[in-house]
Amino acid sequence: MMGFAATSSSRQRRHRLLSGTALAGATLALAALLPAPAAHAQQAGTETVALDTVQVQAEKQLQQEVITEGVDSYTADVTTIGVGSPTPVREIPQSISTVTNQRIQDQNFTQLEDAMRRTTGLVILANDQGRSSIFSRGFEIDTLLVNGLPAPLSSILGTQPDLFIFDRLDVLKGPAGLFYGGAGGNNAGPGGIINGTLKPASEKYFFNTDVSYGSWDFVRAEVDAGGKLNEKGTVRARVGGAYQDRDSFVNYNENQVWVGYGTLDFDITEETTLSLYAWHQERDMLPFNGLPAINLGGGEGKLLNVPRSTFVGALWNRFDNETTDYVAELKHDLSNGGEAKASLRYSDRHIDYKYAYGGSAVSTAPATLGNFSMQYTAAQVWETSLSGDAHVSTPVTLFGQEHNLTVGTDFRAVEQTQYTPSASTKLPGTYNIYAFNPYAVPEPNTIYNRESASDPTQYGLYAQAKINPIDQIHLLLGGRFAWYDASTIVTTAKGGGKVDVTDTNAEVEGRFVPYAGLVIDLTKEISLYGSYTSTFVPQTEVNAADQLLAPRTGYQYEGGLKGSFFDGALNASAAMYLIRDNNRALATDVANVYVASGEVQVSGWEAEISGKLAPGWEIYAGYTYTETEYLTATAGQLKTGFSTYTPKHNYNLWTKYEFQDATLKGWHVAGGVKILSSFYTRSSGVTLTEDGYTVVDAQIGYKFNENWKATFTATNIFDEVYYTRVGSTSLFNFYGEPSAYLLKVSATY
Repeated sequence: MMGFAATSSSRQRRHRLLSGTALAGATLALAALLPAPAAHAQQAGTETVALDTVQVQAEKQLQQEVITEGVDSYTADVTTIGVGSPTPVREIPQSISTVTNQRIQDQNFTQLEDAMRRTTGLVILANDQGRSSIFSRGFEIDTLLVNGLPAPLSSILGTQPDLFIFDRLDVLKGPAGLFYGGAGGNNAGPGGIINGTLKPASEKYFFNTDVSYGSWDFVRAEVDAGGKLNEKGTVRARVGGAYQDRDSFVNYNENQVWVGYGTLDFDITEETTLSLYAWHQERDMLPFNGLPAINLGGGEGKLLNVPRSTFVGALWNRFDNETTDYVAELKHDLSNGGEAKASLRYSDRHIDYKYAYGGSAVSTAPATLGNFSMQYTAAQVWETSLSGDAHVSTPVTLFGQEHNLTVGTDFRAVEQTQYTPSASTKLPGTYNIYAFNPYAVPEPNTIYNRESASDPTQYGLYAQAKINPIDQIHLLLGGRFAWYDASTIVTTAKGGGKVDVTDTNAEVEGRFVPYAGLVIDLTKEISLYGSYTSTFVPQTEVNAADQLLAPRTGYQYEGGLKGSFFDGALNASAAMYLIRDNNRALATDVANVYVASGEVQVSGWEAEISGKLAPGWEIYAGYTYTETEYLTATAGQLKTGFSTYTPKHNYNLWTKYEFQDATLKGWHVAGGVKILSSFYTRSSGVTLTEDGYTVVDAQIGYKFNENWKATFTATNIFDEVYYTRVGSTSLFNFYGEPSAYLLKVSATY
């Protein structure tokens, strides 16, 4: 194992050096493109200077509109999704949902999955908090952008961030190739992309704190402070942290997380700013992998009707996760209203877990009623990710119209080394679901004799032109050249000094992926749009013959309407889409052997409204209809269907009203509903179905003065009993949370 680790470390150092050199070169090239402010001022005439000042002010205004902290709104007129400067939502020809800072606070979102569960069209396959899978349009999202820079997002490794570090979240549904490339790009999957905007440093001095207490001894505390560090305010800072200790309605299941965060801004000139960010997060869990189920025979299964507190696992279950991230950004506002920007993100993760879970269906035979077997899993994982981007986005005037051109380059290098046992992980003995004793589960001696090391690296050159033939028509054209290479080396110790080594490689050279979008302003408030985005995803999985699977390929067509009303206070959208995806790798019953899944199709439509309906009345509501199917596949796949855990109907609502009359001034009431139609899974020939559910929440709050406020929130107020996820007859069947409450007190100075 020590020898394995040394080999991995050497490869990591080599890739960090190469990637750092690439970013340094990109940064120098970017700096060479920046105009000298003094020389520019000398060459410009009086009228030009005045026009440039207006353009720069408009650009800075857009930047300021990105930050939603301190803005009592459930919508944002500007999105962080896209290449170059922050962009009005109506100018993006794809569906976008935004979770503002106010919604994060009002709905008590603390983890990424909390916010995504209440976002239009997204589906959460529940697990321990921080380990759930996030799906959009039938596909799992496996990359999270932070300030536009990617790092892997893994449910099994629990790398979801605590939301304390973010001001807002933006979600683009469907392939992100329109902005981030479809071949070896920052996110090549067809489902969507999430971008979190980090909380900025502030010139104004402030101090914030929140304390929360809720059901099952939920405790959370946050502290956040910052302000300028010199008299002129050209150096600004922010520092803070959060701690959360969460038990569960499931016995023995525990989850603690803490995060520390800091940021510094340096104004090098009036136009140039260097921003530095850092955060460290640790998560400690006693994990629970869901309940087993019953196999009725004939391909039908049945979910258990046991208390929601039922736990299956061992008291030696553990899951420890540490992540550290650094981000550096150098941004220059061009005198014509554009921007030049270079940024870098480094992520370092370590994960160590070992836990027991159900290994078979629950028996219904009278003599063995309730019996089932168990197994366990264990791994130690080290993962680093380095990503960077450098681009210039600038307006261009041609034929009497102003257009915009963005050119840039990006890269991403991930190193992951994982140690697991190669022997059977079946636990001895038989257990009973109706009299389960986690103390009686013996802890096995784990030998980590299998090493898997992978190092996917990707580079890209991209260009995007926003062309405005007339004021009402906006055409987006562009493309990306992508380079990708990856190797996976699996080393297994067989005993007696024998070692098996499997080495696979994948490579893409200069793959070109085009994209196109069209936006037509029908009125000052409403736009019509359409877009085409292609995807091309190299795969490192191998089949039974140790041959690499062919790359995933696909595309999406989307069209819809977007509206912005009351000067951006209320936004609405409606869209129809069709996605095709081919050759996605699917795991088989044989470890580390995959098959291509054939071609699948996802189609549907969605609608969303967010923002202020009237003074004091905010709303966020969204509905999605989704159809998924295999077009070409094996007979078993066609019978099962694709993404069966994605319900056809998915509805979210949250609304808040702050009383305007003097007698009730300071009070607010709020409430929401989450509705999912039926969904199912088919595993090992057995189908498990949840008929759908409706969960209703309510809240009351009072603002004592400008500094202090309190809220009391009740969730699932009708105590709906339902399964929020169904998996197989052995595991991954999770009850939804029963009725619960949360009291939060907040102070701001």
